[in-house]
Amino acid sequence: MTSEVNGVKIVVDGQKLGEIFGIPAEGFDIYIQEAKFLLGKAQLLELVQKLSQQPGLKTPQIVKKGDVAPLYQLLFWFIIKNVIPRGQG
Repeated sequence: MTSEVNGVKIVVDGQKLGEIFGIPAEGFDIYIQEAKFLLGKAQLLELVQKLSQQPGLKTPQIVKKGDVAPLYQLLFWFIIKNVIPRGQG
């Protein structure tokens, strides 16, 4: 996590957040790293092109949920509201 407060840049990793909140954070950095790099660059590019509806993209980039097709937005909200809460419970 990075932030800037009054011109001071603050960088906190998963381990430090665990210490701040008093919760175990073992494996969190590995989980985040796996989530980002599970797909190869070509697969990420293909996924971003499809979600953003911009087949001409040359490099993977962040796709905001408001920029995706309505069907993907519906799928996103279904997962956020129904699937993820069950997995966390």
